Amino acid sequence: MITTNAFDYINIMDKAADASWKRESAISNNIANTDTPGYKRQDVDFESALKRELGSSKYIPLDKKVRGLNSDLSGLDVSTDSSNYSYRLDRNNVDVDTEQVELASEQLRYEMLTTSINEEFNRMKLVLK
Repeated sequence: MITTNAFDYINIMDKAADASWKRESAISNNIANTDTPGYKRQDVDFESALKRELGSSKYIPLDKKVRGLNSDLSGLDVSTDSSNYSYRLDRNNVDVDTEQVELASEQLRYEMLTTSINEEFNRMKLVLK
């Protein structure tokens, strides 16, 4: 008897891809608002939520943790960096160079996640043949 759902890991990668897309949108919004006075950068922190949920108990098998993640990570939101740190006089805390590096990194992460999802489906198709 198989006790795991074959799609649990695909669902987690799907949620990670959604979070990556959301983060990419937030970073693009930061770049678009580089010259907006008082604008505070925004970000999405999927990795911390994932680490928190997976590391919640070391005595629970990984399969059960992953199954539980499918419902726990549904409310991932964009957070605003409300710290008063700003090197600019207009109180905007967006550094274009940093944001562009973060955007490139996030685009690579999204591409890797979508490729992994496709490969997982290809493996399933191969098994079903």
